[in-house]
Amino acid sequence: MSTFELVQGAIIALVVVVSAYVAFRKLLPKTSTRVMARVSASLNRPGRAGVVRSLGRRLQPATATGSCGDGCGSCGSCGPAAPKSEAQPLHFKPRN
Repeated sequence: MSTFELVQGAIIALVVVVSAYVAFRKLLPKTSTRVMARVSASLNRPGRAGVVRSLGRRLQPATATGSCGDGCGSCGSCGPAAPKSEAQPLHFKPRN
């Protein structure tokens, strides 16, 4: 195995891991928040190295502020979603 193949495999693996992470955060936001909170709590324990504890603090998910502007949706007071507009028919025009 050549050096090029090793570097190529490492880059592809990195791209796949980052893509999976972004998809996980985008498609499962509540689950990803719970997982990140658990990982953060396990890293940010007394007795761990300072670097590990700082990584745990950085991974800690942001908490909801309780205002209606943060969009957490936990209290249900943000109001109903805006109604979707009615479907409009398509109008086809002949080419000139």
